[in-house]
Amino acid sequence: MIEEKLGYHFKDGKLCDRALTHASKSTENYERLEFLGDSILDFLVGEYLFKASSEGEGFLTVTRSHFVSENYLSQIFDRLNLQDDIKLGKSMKNSVPKAVKADVIESIIAAIYLDGGLAQARKFILKNFQLETFKSIENDNYKSRLQELVQAGFKCAIKYVTQKVEGGYEASFYMDEDKISTAFGEDKLSAEQACAKKAITILFKV
Repeated sequence: MIEEKLGYHFKDGKLCDRALTHASKSTENYERLEFLGDSILDFLVGEYLFKASSEGEGFLTVTRSHFVSENYLSQIFDRLNLQDDIKLGKSMKNSVPKAVKADVIESIIAAIYLDGGLAQARKFILKNFQLETFKSIENDNYKSRLQELVQAGFKCAIKYVTQKVEGGYEASFYMDEDKISTAFGEDKLSAEQACAKKAITILFKV
């Protein structure tokens, strides 16, 4: 039963149904709930980290981005085993995309909030997001982290310009037309990862 998986009993079952319904299935879908859930999740994860850590804004921003990322939310979807509960159109029956998994988790958070209030939404997040592990997070995919951080905090286009130089490659990271960082690597990927790591330090002071 879906409520047993979520650990929350809905007073209004229609909210739960809507949170699990994709636009390919019905016009009564989770899109508006996902919008609200995204904001609630950002706030509650930020609240937890603010209280649990004395680190500065940059660390808090980077750490929050891990817990609210598409990758992490899709993992929670899988842990809760929601594959058979989501309502999809025929065109999506074979598999649930990672982005949809993330949207469903955000929609569930919004549905719980609307049905039971902020305390219940917080309880769901604390139970399922393992926020207490924040000190041990080690994500060396700096390009992915940087993309998530920029998308969350800025409205701009991003790109890498990478060229072969003597001894390897040189990569530069741009936000719109502004060059933010440049770094060297033995191959193209390592140059871009080093460039992204430097950009995170410059932009978020970590």
